[in-house]
Amino acid sequence: MFDVSVLEHSRELKEKWEDEVRKTLARSQETKERWSTVSDLEIKRLYTPEDIESMDFASEIGYPGQFPYLRGNQVTGYRGKYWTFRMFSGMGSAEDTNRRWHMLLRGGNAGLSTAFDFPTLMGYDSDSPKARGECGKCGVAIDTLDDFLTLFKEIPIGEVTTSMTINPPATALWAMYCAAAEFQGVSLNRIGGTIQNDMLKEFIAQKTLMCPPEPSVKLISDTVEFGTRYVPRWNTISISGYHIREAGSTAVQELAFTLRDGMEYVEDIIRRKGLGVDEFAPRLSFFFNSHIDFFEEIAKLRAARRIWAKAMRDRFQAKDPRSMWMRFHTQTAGCSLTAQQPYNNVVRTAVEALAAVLGGTQSLHTNSLDEVLCLPSDHAVEIALRTQQIIAEETGVVNTIDPLAGSYFIEALTNKMEEQAWEYIEKIDEMGGMVAAIEKGFPQMEIADASYRFQRQIDAGEKIMIGVNKYVAEEKTPIPFLEINDQVEKDQIKRLNGVRRRRDNRHLRECLDRLRDASKKGENVMPYCIEAVKAYASVQEICDVYREVFGEYRDPGLY
Repeated sequence: MFDVSVLEHSRELKEKWEDEVRKTLARSQETKERWSTVSDLEIKRLYTPEDIESMDFASEIGYPGQFPYLRGNQVTGYRGKYWTFRMFSGMGSAEDTNRRWHMLLRGGNAGLSTAFDFPTLMGYDSDSPKARGECGKCGVAIDTLDDFLTLFKEIPIGEVTTSMTINPPATALWAMYCAAAEFQGVSLNRIGGTIQNDMLKEFIAQKTLMCPPEPSVKLISDTVEFGTRYVPRWNTISISGYHIREAGSTAVQELAFTLRDGMEYVEDIIRRKGLGVDEFAPRLSFFFNSHIDFFEEIAKLRAARRIWAKAMRDRFQAKDPRSMWMRFHTQTAGCSLTAQQPYNNVVRTAVEALAAVLGGTQSLHTNSLDEVLCLPSDHAVEIALRTQQIIAEETGVVNTIDPLAGSYFIEALTNKMEEQAWEYIEKIDEMGGMVAAIEKGFPQMEIADASYRFQRQIDAGEKIMIGVNKYVAEEKTPIPFLEINDQVEKDQIKRLNGVRRRRDNRHLRECLDRLRDASKKGENVMPYCIEAVKAYASVQEICDVYREVFGEYRDPGLY
């Protein structure tokens, strides 16, 4: 029986509090006229049971491991297993990155994550005129299987999981991973990891572009089909909101555009490949940004799981609970770091990492203090890794599952973000889907507008960045710089030319011809890619086939 007296007492207390607030404000105003998140969602002074009174616990919050998975996929949370400590790393040559990987594995890193240099990301070899001066500068340079085998020297490929942040040339790099596994005597059904392989977010935000949207999505569907049939432990796509957020989006835009991208891929795979949703959806994965606004990020990650579960059940009629799970990696926000007072970045990263953990991430990379200035040094990377380990081992936040559930504020903010994300998703549906929305420039303009508004708020002092527009120091803080020597490029080109001389170039041309024919006929390219990389085809030689068959894309906003 509902106790009316309790409700009346609650109202009396609220009225008394509101009266005290009015008296206080009459004497002195609050420090801001308007309070909002970093994404500019307005925040009320106080949240009470009234803000979530319409919520049904069983259907909207529930228990871990049960629909709608708001509280996580695993029934025991982090008590059964910590998230994967997966530090993003790649620098210089394959030898350089291999040394960094071994250092991280010795230090407690549980999984590998690969940063490639810009030529590799764009599908060009190190000796291409378009690649000059960029070899190894923002990640590892990989041209052929020879580099890839060096990258994994003395690393048991069947025992570690590896994430590769690669998009246009994803088929080529994944083919190298498959070939490297075979060289180590490891069958494809034993290897595990992730290729980012998300081209829609490239058109929206990051802009490492190669082919037009339609064939780009087709190549992604090829990898999903091949993985479903032959590499069952591999996540063949990491649907990424990270770069959307780094480009200046709000948290709601990151949430909405990322999940709508995911829905677009599901639709394409079902239509193009004829796979049932439960055949491939359990291996879809996601990648989110964890920004500096602590509660907003926790609410975003919780809302993401609930939206995806509803979409998979209601849009795609998924039956397998694993199809409804949103499994995601998180990275702390590079765009929140500052070149000014760089040691402040340690604090920012710690707060962002804690938000990711309280939001229930399965995997986490913590940015290094020097990352805004240069490739991270060994010392800075170690601090970033130790940040995760301290959160896991010392803070107690892993002791109970989803500890902020039931907070009036958290639940109200989670609901608000979900509601606004669905509004975006439905608007994109009305446009004909995400590819159509991209062609209209809709998500790009939404992000540009949000980025502009935020910069205006920084310039006006409405939003604060310590060391940038408040508590500014006149003297710069010196930190050690990790720099990639130009000799890396010379050595890499020499190595590439050596591979070209040693390989059977006649056999290679035959392999590339078969890849070209498969591309023209619409066949799955993955078997032909694996055949080509075993013949020591370079990344550019494979990508040039795609450029020839599918054409090159030029972003209208960049030209």
